[in-house]
Amino acid sequence: MIKLGIIGSGMIVHDFLKIADQIPNLELTAISTTKRSEKIGKDLQAEYGIKQTYTDNNELLNNQEVNTVYVAVPNNLHYRVAKAALEHEKNVICEKPFVATPKEAIELKKIGDAHNVVLVEAITNIYLGNFNYLKKHLAKIAPVHNIELNYTQYSSRYDDFLKGVIQPVFDPAKDGGALMDLSIYNIHLAVGLFGKPEDVHYFPVMQKGIDTSGNLILTYPKLQASLLAAKDSYVTDQWSYIEGENGSLKIKGSTGQLKEVELDLKGRKLEKINLNKYSHRMVAEFVEFSRMIEENDRQAADEAFNHSLAVLEVLTKAKKQR
Repeated sequence: MIKLGIIGSGMIVHDFLKIADQIPNLELTAISTTKRSEKIGKDLQAEYGIKQTYTDNNELLNNQEVNTVYVAVPNNLHYRVAKAALEHEKNVICEKPFVATPKEAIELKKIGDAHNVVLVEAITNIYLGNFNYLKKHLAKIAPVHNIELNYTQYSSRYDDFLKGVIQPVFDPAKDGGALMDLSIYNIHLAVGLFGKPEDVHYFPVMQKGIDTSGNLILTYPKLQASLLAAKDSYVTDQWSYIEGENGSLKIKGSTGQLKEVELDLKGRKLEKINLNKYSHRMVAEFVEFSRMIEENDRQAADEAFNHSLAVLEVLTKAKKQR
C-alpha cells in the first residue's frame, strides 16, 4: 500500500487529488502546507478524506505511516524537500522540473539508493499510451529530419504578471518561466523519442526578467527539433509534428497531454489514434509510480531516473541562455 504524504497545496495538487481515487493501492495519508495555506490544507483534507494535515514538513516526514512523499512545491524547493524526504527513507515522487542541476539529481539518487527507496520525476507525457505509439511508429516514417513541438497555454497568472503581481510560475527567484513550466514537456518528449541532442540553443521572450515564452532548438546529427513553449500567447488548436521522408506523426493538443496522434504515411490513408487509457493526463504516471513502488521495480525506477537526468542536462544548458 502506498501511504502518500503530499507536500504542497497548489494547482497541481488539486489536479492530482481529483484523480487519486483512480490510483490502485493508494492511501491519502497526510498533506503539509505552509501556515499561510493551512485553511487550504484543511479544506482538501475534508474534501478528499486525507487522514492528517500539517503546516510543518518535518512533522509529515516523521509520520511513520507515510512511506511515499509527493513533492509539489515551487521549483526552487524541489531539491531541498526531496532530499529531506529521502533522508527519512520515504519514496519520492517529485513534480517536474525535477531539480535545478544534474549534480543535484545525482546526489538525490545516491541518497535514495542508500535507503532503498524509489525516486521518480512526475511528468505526464512519457507515461501515456500515445507516447508509446509514437515511439513504436517512428520507424515507419523514418528517417526523421524535422520536429516541431508546441505547448502554448495562456497562463491564468499572466494578466497579474503584467500588472506586477508575480506568482511563483513567473518568479525568476523560484525558477519559474515558460522553459521550466511548459517546455519541460517538449524536452521530455524529444529526449524520450530521440535521445540527448548534440547541441542546445534557447531563444526566449523575456519580460520582467523571466521567459514568458521561447523557442528551444535541439540539434541532432540529421535532425532538427524546434520546441516552442508560451505562457503569454493564446491558441485554440495546437499541433505538433514529427516529419520524416516516408510520412509524419502529428500530435493534437499540448505535448503534456498528447490527446490524439495521426499517422500520415505516403500513399496511405490517414490514421487517427488515441491509446491513452485514462481521461486525465496524470492517472497513467501515478499508476506506474504505484506499481514501481509496490513491486520495488528498481530497473524501471533507474530507467526513469536516467531519462530525467538526460532531460535535466538539456534543460540546464537552455537555462544558461535565458
